[in-house]
Amino acid sequence: MEEASLLWLLFLTSLLSCTTNQASLTVSPSRSQMFEDEFVSLSCEEDDSSAGWTVRRNTRGDTRTQCGVHWGELAGSSCKIPDMVPLDSGVYWCESREGATSNTINITVTGGSVVLQSPVLPVMEGHDVTLTCRTKTPPSNPTADFYKDGSLIRTEPTGHMTIHHVSRSDEGLYKCLSSSDGESPSSWISVTEKPTTTVPPPTTEAPPTSAASAPPTSAASAPPTSATTVPPTSAVLPPGSSSYEFVFTLLRHLVVFCPYCISTVLMVSLYRHRPTENERPVSMAMTPPTQPEERLDDVYDDVIAAVTTEHHF
Repeated sequence: MEEASLLWLLFLTSLLSCTTNQASLTVSPSRSQMFEDEFVSLSCEEDDSSAGWTVRRNTRGDTRTQCGVHWGELAGSSCKIPDMVPLDSGVYWCESREGATSNTINITVTGGSVVLQSPVLPVMEGHDVTLTCRTKTPPSNPTADFYKDGSLIRTEPTGHMTIHHVSRSDEGLYKCLSSSDGESPSSWISVTEKPTTTVPPPTTEAPPTSAASAPPTSAASAPPTSATTVPPTSAVLPPGSSSYEFVFTLLRHLVVFCPYCISTVLMVSLYRHRPTENERPVSMAMTPPTQPEERLDDVYDDVIAAVTTEHHF
């Protein structure tokens, strides 16, 4: 049990070290396009120097290779490249011994005479971005045309173009063109969403206002304060469309409740007039005499007639 708890603690410690120890990659000069034979320095700005952050890259010839192995000069958590060549173009990042990674930077090395100086990291919405068309030979900032996704934006005589209050629609591939020195490579500019700030809900308690500071109100706009504003309590229908609503509501209640009332009254009436066992009517209809009874009646009549005749005799 103790060994399992110890292993679990070590796992959580390593997990926390991977998630909390962060580093960010910076590049000097601060641009994503470099001239050939230019000196470049890459640094891992780390929170914990014991994490062992190193610079790695992916190029057409290397995959996840570390600085100091076949390329660059390792100096702690920094990497120096004295003479950049086009084969050094690729993606660079910082990585710790535990496998945590930093942000990535795309670097393009050109053998031409013009580069576009643009942000190496994503730009937040609402900020301003300045793009500079830089040449290898003086003048370093000539008149330049700036393009986005292959379409001309505008021409700047100073070689600088500022995009104010960038939004997500400003994302794209940018490049510049100098009439005397040529065209720069294209660089992608990313825009991140501005973090939303939660506004606390307004308090329900209204601030006290004095009579002097209260704005004047006219008699037409102020509600009347006389006794006429009290709603009537009689059965008079309200004016306007309220009367139709009242009538409709009344009819709806009548339609719903009248069948129940009528059926209840009928049930009570039928129950009250229901005959009991003592009050049930007795049928007074005489059943016709049967044939034996008729013969007995004839014999009885003959006997009575004979007795009567003998008596008279």
